[in-house]
Amino acid sequence: MMNEKTLSITETRSPGLDLLSQVRIFGLPLPLYAFMFAVMLIAHMTDTIPDNIVGGFGFMFVVGALFGELGKRLPIFNKYIGGAPVMIFLVAAWFVHAGLLTQNEIDTVTAVMKKTDFLDLFIAVLITGSILAVNRKLLLKSLVGYIPTILAAVAGASILGILGGMMFGISIDKIMMLYVLPIMGGGNGAGAIPLSEIYESVTGGSKEQFYSVAIAILTIANIVAIVAAAVLNSIGEKVPSLTGNGELLRKSNFDVEESEAPKITPREIAIGLMMAACIYTFSSALSKEILPGFGDVKIHTFAYMVIIVAIVNACGICSEEVKEGAKRLSSFFSKQLLWVLMVGVGIAYTDLGEIMNALTFTNLIIATLIVAGAIIGASVGGWLMGFYPIESSITAGLCMANRGGSGDLEVLAASNRMSLLSYAQISSRLGGGIVLVIASVVFGMLGG
Repeated sequence: MMNEKTLSITETRSPGLDLLSQVRIFGLPLPLYAFMFAVMLIAHMTDTIPDNIVGGFGFMFVVGALFGELGKRLPIFNKYIGGAPVMIFLVAAWFVHAGLLTQNEIDTVTAVMKKTDFLDLFIAVLITGSILAVNRKLLLKSLVGYIPTILAAVAGASILGILGGMMFGISIDKIMMLYVLPIMGGGNGAGAIPLSEIYESVTGGSKEQFYSVAIAILTIANIVAIVAAAVLNSIGEKVPSLTGNGELLRKSNFDVEESEAPKITPREIAIGLMMAACIYTFSSALSKEILPGFGDVKIHTFAYMVIIVAIVNACGICSEEVKEGAKRLSSFFSKQLLWVLMVGVGIAYTDLGEIMNALTFTNLIIATLIVAGAIIGASVGGWLMGFYPIESSITAGLCMANRGGSGDLEVLAASNRMSLLSYAQISSRLGGGIVLVIASVVFGMLGG
């Protein structure tokens, strides 16, 4: 009869292998990541990366994990420039600009981001989870005060923008039309493009000429906003009283009961995904067919999503388990898939050549002043509305002064506040719509 001793097996491992296994890339032991990297490198050299979402995700993960770890550890860059997410999207954009990627790789990643709309899925999940995670009383109170905070940000941006224009001898009408409004207009698709249409229809000027100037200054402002987000995060760490660490509303101002998170199963997490998909579908129908907007002002799908999810939360028709499931799913996307997403943002949405061409001294200074004005206006307005200054500056300020959906993700990632995406979308979508209305008046007054 065999005893236990005869059955025991002594495992011997190489000390060198143990040491390498302690080094981790995105949680993977280095030997395992090295294997995955080698696979993708061979696929790159032979141009055999599958042209579908599977191949796209594999490529995006390998690139994102490597440069995310670099950005997370690089001194100064990790604290004041935006860390891992910014490093990833800049490197990815540089790969395209330098011609280091094959056309198949570019097309595959672009298809994942645009054709399969991974970006829309990401944003839809985060909107659903972040709004359902907010206490109903706090949600209603925060939404009431948020639009005035956005208007305060626009006012601050206008004041400092005009002062910057005076420094360089640029007239008030040009500063407002070519700098302030494009920067604060909700990005490219929902901002600069419709602004150029409004400019042509109201003033009779060239929309193409307007757009070329507007997109250049907006591109610079987006980079400034990302850096500013990282700086605001650092300020929040040094002065805790200024930040809610991802919470917008100062809870001390209101009587809110905190409840323990309910126990959930994978089913509730799956329900969170289905809710995000269904509400997105309804919102898309509203924005494209049922109620596209009011007059010249179009209402974006995500703006409708924010409103609908807020109504669902306010009405109390979601169980606490479903809310928690949506919150967990949102957390998974924002924490585990963000690095993958940023590769896609860099390749599919970022033109590094465009950024470099727009980087003139005058444009840089004026854009910085406008972004600074948005921060100051949003922080003061936010404080008066009962918000934390850091959070209101990031959402109502910086998320107005960037390139819309992709810019929101870059800013929130740099500030480590992905939970605030719902408010960022209000800024980019509803706030951008408000700026379009303002632009119609300003163009008529100054551009006639």
